[in-house]
Amino acid sequence: MKFHLPKLNLILIAVALVIIVIGFVLMTGAPSAEVYNPDIFSVRRITVGPMISLFGFLFMIFAIVYRPRKKNNEK
Repeated sequence: MKFHLPKLNLILIAVALVIIVIGFVLMTGAPSAEVYNPDIFSVRRITVGPMISLFGFLFMIFAIVYRPRKKNNEK
């Protein structure tokens, strides 16, 4: 089976996917359903997590668009 993207692009896409998942995991936490929980407004959940996820999505776009340079074997 031949893929349209080189192996390096697939590795970069996998790294971007891991970064996105880390960002979403940072946004998780205990729910504030029955009792008010001020932790829902923590910096980790409303700033750090979304910024890491955004970086992951931007890196995903870069990983898809990136074209490795071809080596010239001319002397």
